[in-house]
Amino acid sequence: MRAAETAKSTRRPTNLSLDSALLKEAKALGINVSRSAEAGISEAVKKHKQQQWLKENTAALASSNAYVEANGLPLIRHRQF
Repeated sequence: MRAAETAKSTRRPTNLSLDSALLKEAKALGINVSRSAEAGISEAVKKHKQQQWLKENTAALASSNAYVEANGLPLIRHRQF
């Protein structure tokens, strides 16, 4: 989640089961466990959404790639590099 989105969203207490040794070490290092867990969950959600998008759009991507292979890039004559 972006920082601006995090600041705007409502925070809600949640119970989590965490490895006790890891939790103890994190606290000893002064790590904000709630924020770290939130960052990790946010990253997992982002990755899942990316994978889901790729799965849903596999056919369209394959079709586009096949077109380019057969016909070349559209508008390539307008490239200036």
